[in-house]
Amino acid sequence: MLDTFLVPQKTVVNAKGDGAPVEVGGASNRVFLLALEITNIVEQEALDVSIYGSADGATFGPKPLALFPQKFYRGTHPLLLDLTAHPDIKHIRAHWEVNRWGRGSETPMFEFQVAIKEVPPEILKEATAEAQALV
Repeated sequence: MLDTFLVPQKTVVNAKGDGAPVEVGGASNRVFLLALEITNIVEQEALDVSIYGSADGATFGPKPLALFPQKFYRGTHPLLLDLTAHPDIKHIRAHWEVNRWGRGSETPMFEFQVAIKEVPPEILKEATAEAQALV
């Protein structure tokens, strides 16, 4: 069961960058819960985090597989990543862009992390059954 970080805990950034590739090819389920947690920021700045996939861990596709909505504040933000339609994807990594505006220093600063956890198939079955019961 995959349970790790795409961006290590309490990573501090002030420019765009990429996390290290994480191997997901061996996961028994191709659905993952991602959690972006912003623990420290300065005012008047934005963070964009996207997830890219690769077959070999070296060459990543030009388009992201998933995007977190743009963030401006501290907090934890979940996102479901379903790779069942992408059997060729064996590695993923996080990419981030930062932006700052207004007065004061022009250098942005974010302290954040992105966790990834494989979603067990039985949880997905239960959620699907509950959703169908509501319809």
